[in-house]
Parts: sequence; structure tokens; C-alpha cells
Amino acid sequence: MLDKINRIKDEAIKFKAANHAELEDFRLKYLSKKGELSGLFDEFKAIASDQKREAGQKLNELKNLLTETFDSFKSLLDNETATSAGINDMTRPGESIDIGSRHPISIIRREICEIFARMGFTIAEGPEIEDDWHVFSALNFPKEHPARDMQDTFFISKVPEIVLRTHTSSVQVRVMETVKPPIRMIMPGRVFRNEAISARAHCIFHQVEGLYVAENVSFAGMKQTLMYFAKEMFGENAQIRLRPSFFPFTEPSAEMDIMCNCMSDGTCGCGLCKGTGWLEIMGCGMVHPNVLENCGIDSQKYFGYAFGMGIERIACLKFQTKDIRMFFENDVRFLKQFTAAGL
Repeated sequence: MLDKINRIKDEAIKFKAANHAELEDFRLKYLSKKGELSGLFDEFKAIASDQKREAGQKLNELKNLLTETFDSFKSLLDNETATSAGINDMTRPGESIDIGSRHPISIIRREICEIFARMGFTIAEGPEIEDDWHVFSALNFPKEHPARDMQDTFFISKVPEIVLRTHTSSVQVRVMETVKPPIRMIMPGRVFRNEAISARAHCIFHQVEGLYVAENVSFAGMKQTLMYFAKEMFGENAQIRLRPSFFPFTEPSAEMDIMCNCMSDGTCGCGLCKGTGWLEIMGCGMVHPNVLENCGIDSQKYFGYAFGMGIERIACLKFQTKDIRMFFENDVRFLKQFTAAGL
């Protein structure tokens, strides 16, 4: 009996099943009611008592080996069959695939860049973690300027001279330090300010700033550039207005407003524009001579204008969204609306 057990054990170890038919033959030969394993258990009843302990142990080991061999090959062959059917069965119904889209902020950023590219502007980018010189000092911010205060700026506590940039104007400084005029560039990017989050503002937002430095640059030229941008972005009926303002890095300075959607649809007042009918989307002005000199540019020979706009504000107008926070909440129901626009 022990010889039979050892023979069957060797056969089981060497067994390989290439298909289900060979595996079924293995089951019938060894594991069925009329198989060899069942015959061995019948023989076990008749052997001498002093041999039963050793034979019984060997018989149970053989039973476990045969069962494990059968189960492992059955699982392997079943998986191969399922995989093959999944690939080759052309009658199976198709599985729908959700089409992704660009984020609305990315859509507007790309459109802004394309508009200014048609006017000859190229793109420049810079680091989000900056030093005081590029964010403030080179841009003519006095040491006591409130923008340096913790209420507006995120400082690195262990290195006070390092900040999260509050505007992409820092990229303008880096460009003017390394590129000789004429300069015609835009600087898109993410910025950070320690502000209360509301429907109109967020502590993280995106800007596109522009810079043009050359000889004979005028405020009127800047106005025409921004008017062209507004009409390309919002349509031929777009209306803008420039209001006098103050920025340390430009003189004279202005803020540019665009007519809100509520004025054109007749409601004349909404939460986005606070009922005024106008929404401020950018600041602009002539580059201050001190800024040019700080960057190594002769302010007697060269002049420039600069502007900076918030992408979220423009996206709110473009997509008629009343709450800027929706762009940061990653609500799939909201983002799916922009699938067509993002393709």
C-alpha cells in the first residue's frame, strides 16, 4: 500500500494540466468515487493494526496533495478562460468611459495666454516660494507697506525673508533682471494671500500678469491692449472702465472693471459685483522708474506698462459662476459642466 501511495504522490507532483479536459481526467483517475484514492481507503480498512498509523498519515497527506493540485489548476484554467473571453468575445456589451475635461481655471488660463500670444506676448514662469527682494523690495514696496504684514502674506517662520508669493509680479522682476528690452511677456501662475475665504476671494488663487518694456511705451497703448483683450475674451459688446488707483510698482496706476453679467441680462445687481454692475478684474499702470532701475533697466530710455488679472474673477464672468469657492471644491457635478469647453 505504501508503494501505491508513493507512486500516486510522484504522479501528482509531476502532473500538469494544459486544459480542462486533462484536469477532469486527473479528477476521475484519483479523486472520484471509483478513483485510486477511494480504492486506497478501502484497502486501508484491511491492513494490520500496527501499520495503520503510518499508512493513515501517508494516505491523508496524499489526499491533501491531490486536492490542492486539482484546485490550483482549476483556478488557473478558470482565470485564463475568463481573461480570454473578456478580450475576444466581441458580442459582450461595451463599457462606457467617462470623458475627462480641463479644470475651468485651466480653460480660462489657456484662453488668456492664447489671446496675448496673438499680440506677440510670450510666457514666463517663476517659483511660488520667493524671497523678499523679488516679491516686495524690487517692486518699490516700502519696508512699512501693509502688504508685508502677516495679514496679507504667508511668511516662512524660520526664514522671514522667504514668502509664498502674493503676486506673479515677482516673475516680472526676474524677467527684467535677465532679459534686455524690448520685453513683451505674460506670467501666469498661482499666488497666495492670507485672506478670508468668501464668494469673491480665496487664500489661493491664480493670476496672469503682463509686462511690456520698450522705448515709446504709453498708457494709451496699454489701454488699447486691454480693450482688445476684453473684446476677445468676452465678445465685441464687452465694456470696460479704468479707475485711478495706487500700486507701489506702477505710476500712474489704474484698476480695470468689466461690466458684470447682471447688467446685460437685466437683473442689474448680483452678489458677485455687489450690486454695482461692474467687477474689477485687474490692476494696471506704467512701470515705476524705480522698478526699472532696481532691475538694471535705464528708466530714461525705456518705459513700460504692466497689468495683473485674477483668473478666478474672469472665470466667474465667463461661466456665470456666482461663487469663487466652487473652483476649489472639486465637486464632480460642477466640473462635469466644463467637459465640452475643455476638449
